Amino acid sequence: MKRLAVIFCFALLLCGCGKESKDDVIKDFKNNINNSKSYKVTGNMEISNDEETFTYSLESYYLKDNYYKVILVNQTNNHEQIILKNQEDIYVITPALNKSFKFQSEWPDNSSQAYLLGSILKDVEEDADSKLLESDKGYVIKSKVNYPNNAELTYQKIYLNNKKEVEKVEVYNANDIVKIKVDFETVDLKAGLNKNDFKLEDYVKEEEKSKEENQTCEDGKTCENKTNTSQEDKEQSKDTNNSTAKKTTSIENIIYPLYIPSNTYLTSSEKVETATGNRVILTFSGEKNFVLIEEATIANDSMEIVPVYGEPLFLSETIGALSANSLSWDVNNISYYLASTELTVAEMQLIANSLGNETLVANTK
Repeated sequence: MKRLAVIFCFALLLCGCGKESKDDVIKDFKNNINNSKSYKVTGNMEISNDEETFTYSLESYYLKDNYYKVILVNQTNNHEQIILKNQEDIYVITPALNKSFKFQSEWPDNSSQAYLLGSILKDVEEDADSKLLESDKGYVIKSKVNYPNNAELTYQKIYLNNKKEVEKVEVYNANDIVKIKVDFETVDLKAGLNKNDFKLEDYVKEEEKSKEENQTCEDGKTCENKTNTSQEDKEQSKDTNNSTAKKTTSIENIIYPLYIPSNTYLTSSEKVETATGNRVILTFSGEKNFVLIEEATIANDSMEIVPVYGEPLFLSETIGALSANSLSWDVNNISYYLASTELTVAEMQLIANSLGNETLVANTK
C-alpha cells in the first residue's frame, strides 16, 4: 500500500507539470504588458486582399498615458506613414508629402489593432470564450476581434512563447483565411521612452536653411566671409523657391477602379485645371452613386494638416482617412478622394484597393 501511495503521488506531480491553464497564461501575459511603462516592438505586417498580399515593416511605440507611435513602410513602394497619438491629437503623417491627417477619434480604443500589445490584450480580456491552444513553442490564444469598419475579420490567434511574450498575431475571416499577420521580431518592454518621443514636430520638413545661417562662427574672419556668402545663398534660395512654386503636376492616364458595385456605372469623366496642374473627377451613378477625385501629389514646403472627423482606415497599400461619407488617401504619387452617401465602408475599401492594383502614371512638369 505504501508503495502504491508513493506512485499515486508521483503521478499527481507529473499531471501538475503539464500546460498551464488559460487563466494563468492570460494573467502572465497581462502582467508583462501592464507592468511596462513604455515599450517598443519591431516586425513585419502583412495585409491580404483577395488577390495580393502587401507587406509593411513595422515599428510600434507606446508610453503610459496613451502615447502611441506606429511607423509603417510599405515594402513594395517604400511608402512611409506614421500614426501618432500624443496629448493633443491623433495624426496620420506622410513624411514624403509633408502632410498629415488630424483626427477627432477614439483610436486605438475603438477597434482591434494587431500591432499594439495593449489592444491584443484587450481583445483577449473582453472575450469570455477565448481559448488556449497547444503549441510546441509555448501557447496560442484564440479570441474574437473588433473591427467595426471590417466585419470580415472575426477572430485572431496570438502566439506566445514560454515567457508569455507575443511573437505573432494572425487575424482571420469567417472562412479561416488569414487576412492580417504581424510577426514581432523584437519586443522591448523597458524601452525608456518619454513624451518627447511623440512630437509631431519631429516629422515636419521645414524649408532648407543655409548652413551659414545655422552655424556658429568661431572667429571673426570666418564669420565675416560667411556673412558675405550668406546673401548670395539667399538669392539662390529665392530663385529655387520661385522655381518650386511654378512646378505643376498632371495625371496623364485616368485611374479607373477595377471594382464597382453592381448596377453602378461611370457616367461622367472630367479633367479640371487647377493652380498646380489638373484634377480628374469621375462620377458613378446607379444603385450606388459616388464621386471619385484624383490629383497628382506635390510635396508641401510646410506641413499641411488636414482635419478629419473620422477614423484612420487601413487599405492594402496605405492608411486612409475615413469620415461619415468620404474616404481620402495618398498612394503612388496620387491623392484620392471618394465621396458617397450610399456606399458602405466595405465598398469604399474595395474601390480604394482596386485602384491600388492599377499602374499609376503621373508626370511632373
